[in-house]
Amino acid sequence: MGCGRVGARMAAHMAGNGHTVTVIDLDPRAFRRLPTDYEGTKVTGNAINSKVLERAGIESADAFVAVTQGDNRNYMASQIAKELYRVPQVLCRIYDPIRQEMFDEPALRTFSPTSVGAEIMLGMLGLTEDVD
Repeated sequence: MGCGRVGARMAAHMAGNGHTVTVIDLDPRAFRRLPTDYEGTKVTGNAINSKVLERAGIESADAFVAVTQGDNRNYMASQIAKELYRVPQVLCRIYDPIRQEMFDEPALRTFSPTSVGAEIMLGMLGLTEDVD
């Protein structure tokens, strides 16, 4: 879910390596980020809507990745994929590190690019303290 820079890059990589991939985005113009040789499916709609998820094939999905700009939407769609559709692997991007800690659970894997980015930059500066 989400065809921004990260979602488009992941979809292109996975499809290019033989995986069946469906990208869902609210804005059909977002699909322009996909390479011209992308062979996956594109679905326009809101991934917190079960009809949109079912049109995208959620019932047979092995994985669901939520990488939109909205933490709440990512978390909600990820919960729906995990709890209602029993998708085995669910990854959820959460920008806010505090929310990421609250939402992280064994059944729903979350990550915060804010925290990861700060840790990388501190490492580049030679600082090794943990980032809160």
